Amino acid sequence: MLEQKLENRDIKPTAMRLLVLRKLVESGAAISLSDLETKFERADKATLYRTLKTFEDKKLIHSIDDGTGAVKYALCEEGCECEPQDQHIHFHCMGCGETYCLTQSKIPQTNIPSGFKAASASMVYRGTCANCS
Repeated sequence: MLEQKLENRDIKPTAMRLLVLRKLVESGAAISLSDLETKFERADKATLYRTLKTFEDKKLIHSIDDGTGAVKYALCEEGCECEPQDQHIHFHCMGCGETYCLTQSKIPQTNIPSGFKAASASMVYRGTCANCS
């Protein structure tokens, strides 16, 4: 299953890429590079970063700026091309610090002035998650 996810996005399934993908699948929430680094005993930070960038470039994952100062990463939905119309709302819990994808809630479309072309959109709610409530 994991190998197929990588191959579907034209990513060669190396051992490290499979390990990183497994951690992203298991996490249930967005994860930062430093959080990912703590999950591996012997992983090089540069290798993890390159793996995440490859995943992001191939649109397997998306990055999230949730206002904490650390970029977080989460798996894209099947068929996502990371275009503004594909993007969804995120929720950052101020209690536990987790950031969740609210994939059922798409970012509302807005009228952008003529001559402007949106490349991405971001919307983050902050509050308390169900586990911290």
